[in-house]
Amino acid sequence: MPDAARLLAAYDHELRAAELTRPEPGLQLSMDGPLTRITGGRRGFIAGPPDLGLHGDALATLIARQCAFFTGRGEEFEWKTRGHDRPADLPARLLAAGFTAEPTETVFVAPLDAVTPSAPPAGDALVREAHGTDDLLRIASLTAHVFGHDEAAVAADLLARARADDGTTTHVVAEADGRFVSAARLELVPGTGFAGLWGGATLPGWRGRGLYRALVTHRVAVARAHGARYLLVDALPPSRPILERLGFLAITTTTPYTYSPVRSARQLSR
Repeated sequence: MPDAARLLAAYDHELRAAELTRPEPGLQLSMDGPLTRITGGRRGFIAGPPDLGLHGDALATLIARQCAFFTGRGEEFEWKTRGHDRPADLPARLLAAGFTAEPTETVFVAPLDAVTPSAPPAGDALVREAHGTDDLLRIASLTAHVFGHDEAAVAADLLARARADDGTTTHVVAEADGRFVSAARLELVPGTGFAGLWGGATLPGWRGRGLYRALVTHRVAVARAHGARYLLVDALPPSRPILERLGFLAITTTTPYTYSPVRSARQLSR
């Protein structure tokens, strides 16, 4: 199995390079210096290379331009940082500019051939792939309930991405008693060997029954069938033991910083 340093190098050179040049289905990219702005989704997004190559006033100006751009659109946006990125003071500068830090997650990567299969889930849940508008709307309802998001916005985002999808996204659900109790998706990253495991949502009453492992295992099979070499997931601490048992290695951390024009305006008015 490759060590964490080699996996991190593949992550930076393949996956993050693709973030800057290859939009996900339904999204649009525009450049501003070393950054890529991503629009067309539920909220805006900023992606950058591991080293922005800017410091001091130049970095502050770059940050201010992103705030002005998305404020002009009336749109909240996320700037995703990694723990090994440079300059090291970027997180502090984002906070000073009015951003809010979301929970830090650990980035896990596994070579596909190192992932250990999981046992089937306990209980009466059926794991299957989701298809069609009705399934996507049910996923939106589940996701909104679990994470407290706006259901209409989640549904609109899922449907827009589905219309633009060229076969890179697979949604997997666990269904019991006629309802979805867990859902997640696999996203192949074109031009790379990576496939991402995203969107995991499980109803509280169904946690601890093996559904997370079961949905990962199903998506591993899909990724293998498409020739992926690596699996990627950003995870909070409760998922770490499961992922490590499955064969994933922690390679860095990631902290999203969000900027809301409305929230920032309220802060300035105080």
